[in-house]
Amino acid sequence: MAQYQFTVQTDDTLLVFLLARLAGRSRTTVKSYLSHRQVSVNHQITTQFNEPLHAGDTVTVSTGRGPEELRHPMLRIVFEDAHLIVIDKRHGLLSMGTDREREKTAYYILSAHVKRSDPDGRIFIIHRLDRETSGLMMFAKSQQVQEAMQRNWTDRVLERRYVAVVEGHLPRPEGIIDAPLAENKGLKVFVSNEGQSAVTRYRTLRAGEGYTLVELSLDTGRKNQIRAHMEHICHSVAGDRKYGAATDPAGRVLLHARQLRFLHPVTGEELDFRTAVPALFESVLSMPCDAESAAKDGYSPTGRSTVNSTAAPATRPAAKPAVRSAQRGPKAPARAGKRHKRSGK
Repeated sequence: MAQYQFTVQTDDTLLVFLLARLAGRSRTTVKSYLSHRQVSVNHQITTQFNEPLHAGDTVTVSTGRGPEELRHPMLRIVFEDAHLIVIDKRHGLLSMGTDREREKTAYYILSAHVKRSDPDGRIFIIHRLDRETSGLMMFAKSQQVQEAMQRNWTDRVLERRYVAVVEGHLPRPEGIIDAPLAENKGLKVFVSNEGQSAVTRYRTLRAGEGYTLVELSLDTGRKNQIRAHMEHICHSVAGDRKYGAATDPAGRVLLHARQLRFLHPVTGEELDFRTAVPALFESVLSMPCDAESAAKDGYSPTGRSTVNSTAAPATRPAAKPAVRSAQRGPKAPARAGKRHKRSGK
């Protein structure tokens, strides 16, 4: 399979640009590349012959068979090349299988997808999102790429940002939650001085009547980190009853992985994928945080469950104060690399 890559010098439209660059190929052949998903602009596959191009854009054409389009109600592919797949996952979908569920997972759906183009194709987990969390995550198409990403995770993953609707109003518009996390026998994560280091940065985007929309970024990647940290400061993610939420205004945990920026493990290019804030999150901001009604269902307005639970141990080691002003936190060092911003809309 031959592959051609071009850099756009002046503004143009895609078909006109391709006809000029692919001299000797008929208009019908060039249009077939588009219809068979063999053309990408800035690493995003497109089939639109009139897509506008701007100076600096990268256009790639593969003359072999392109990947088939995936249509599934629980996820959509944001980016795909020979090495990686980036998806936007809906809430309620497992990242990978469990003893109880093998097929209703992102892993199973994507495995079937790659096998339609290549019967020997495989998918490898790089990182996970909780079942209750929606948003961006990535998979590898080979074990070598998987290991390259996981082995150098801190260096290759430049930024991960989430948005969440949390109960109540935060004491300050931005801050840092620096509190180590451990996991108990009930598989619940909690703050403990005996746990692993965990740092979450937050920034208020909008405050509503009883809820706040916040943006969160991770310095570390512990299991259930955001959910446990927000419970720790008594502002649980709305709908997250496992982690102390007193209310469930939308029938789901209101946490979404909004941005994923990383260095491609093979090409070294910087890729930046983003999605919009879910409309549902915005609509919840106008609702009151009705903790009184929630308490009648067995949840207290303090964010602590009033029903019996084995999720927390009888005693926990005391944890040091965890929230500090963001201005006092160190900034992450800048990393070099070509940048290709991608919208997940």
